[in-house]
Amino acid sequence: MHETDHERGEPFRISGNLVDPIARRVRPATLAVTHGRITDITWDASAHATWLLPGFVDAHVHVESSLLPPHEFARLAVAHGTVATVSDPHEIANVLGIPGVDFMLDDAADSPFTFHFGAPSCVPATRFDRSGATIAADGVAALLDRPAIGSLAEVMNYPGVVARDPEVLAKIAAATARSKPVDGHAPGLRGAALEAYVAAGITTDHECVTLVEAREKVALGMKILIREGSAARNFDALAPLIDERPDMCMLCSDDLHPDRLAVGHVDVLVRRALARGSGLFDVLQAACVNPVRHYALPVGLLQPGDRADFLEVDDLERMRVRRVFVSGRLAAADGVPTWPRRPSAKPNRFEATPKTPDDFRIRLPEAEGRRVRVIEARDGQLVTGCVTVPARVEEGYVVADPEADVLSIALVDRYDDRPPAVALVRSFGLRDGAIASSVSHDSHNVVAVGTNPRALARAVNLVIAARGGLAAVGPTGERVLPLEIAGLMSDRPGPEVAAAYTAIDAFAKGLGSRLAAPFMTLSFMALLVIPALKLGPMGLFDVERFAPVGLIAD
Repeated sequence: MHETDHERGEPFRISGNLVDPIARRVRPATLAVTHGRITDITWDASAHATWLLPGFVDAHVHVESSLLPPHEFARLAVAHGTVATVSDPHEIANVLGIPGVDFMLDDAADSPFTFHFGAPSCVPATRFDRSGATIAADGVAALLDRPAIGSLAEVMNYPGVVARDPEVLAKIAAATARSKPVDGHAPGLRGAALEAYVAAGITTDHECVTLVEAREKVALGMKILIREGSAARNFDALAPLIDERPDMCMLCSDDLHPDRLAVGHVDVLVRRALARGSGLFDVLQAACVNPVRHYALPVGLLQPGDRADFLEVDDLERMRVRRVFVSGRLAAADGVPTWPRRPSAKPNRFEATPKTPDDFRIRLPEAEGRRVRVIEARDGQLVTGCVTVPARVEEGYVVADPEADVLSIALVDRYDDRPPAVALVRSFGLRDGAIASSVSHDSHNVVAVGTNPRALARAVNLVIAARGGLAAVGPTGERVLPLEIAGLMSDRPGPEVAAAYTAIDAFAKGLGSRLAAPFMTLSFMALLVIPALKLGPMGLFDVERFAPVGLIAD
């Protein structure tokens, strides 16, 4: 097969029905591309067989949640028509600090893809958490001084913003002084507290779960990032906003595991929006125009002089992506990226040592006859509930009750070899066995859910032995997906990681889990800035009180 001009990056012309997102019209046209830019657009007399669209942008994603490093993430994403992402590297930053951010920038550098990285604002997310590093306000300011860092990433410590915590406000001030946008994270925040949060300079939010909440935030000037990821799926609830305020919304995945990235990305949301009746140009406003303009991305929008970033699709209904062009070069054709994968570096930090079943027993004889707090996981949501149930006590120990779907949950500090924090959780549905993961937002300690201490210890020890990964154990065996890069990402090819994730996900569901994505849901059980009840290094944490609470509820 001979290499074509567009594969070599040389001048070329391409014809199609041009979908112009700025003029909001479709016209047959021929583009002239020279040195990676659209140098001329001529209008043609008759229609063409294919359509040319601007490339899609994921307006908020943690690349690490794909379990792939940036270079390999880009190879999977570009095949679906994504040409850019706005990415927060705070997952790896919580493990490795600024060197983790450096790793992401270096790994992304030679891919034909636009990565807009923000400076992580919450390392750690709160003072109640234990992470592998701390990035204070001066470190954030130093990152924002770099041309490669384009924004302040999501300010998750919204209680700190509302309370006017000086350290949090200093990070926001550093971004605004450099004219770089500030991303938000305000789940359920309403009324006066929301007004204070927005007044601090926060410009976006991706945590809305209801249309009423989104409308209130839009009225205050926030842009809403409509999220549909592997754990949090809010598209159906928020999609009407595309019709009501296309100028104020974008599309994002936030956290997307490799099995879903392998089969679709922003293109899936574009199709769903069109299928529900949203107008083509309103959808493209959210999927392309708004993120490019809000974040000042160097991404073209099919205008003369723009960088030549665009897609060729078969039609405007199915939106099958035939070819993807980035900077005037062919980046993907028929679902296959045009550039080869390459190995990544493998920085890591993992101090935890093997645990015993006794480490996961809850010695609490005073719970006899009392009610205890239980984290209630919710499928498709990052928020959790807080319920109370009668304690099941055996020989002075509070124990799980799989028949009632009340299981043990544990958090093992990976940075300091201390005893695990252990509590109770329901809605995971495991009948026998345990699952564990070192992907545990945001500090990425090891989190595990299981039916008994023996299974918990085995699953956790598999993760520790791999120095990071996902593990599942049950009566029929065990599975491990090693994540050798910071305990968050794999250096294997994307399709292999997707297949391995699919297999371990199926194994977990075979243990009884009814969750759509049990490992993704598990990864948010220790996130202390998402209501309502979570598990931190010191035990249960009430996010609404923003304070630790005991297991006994009465």
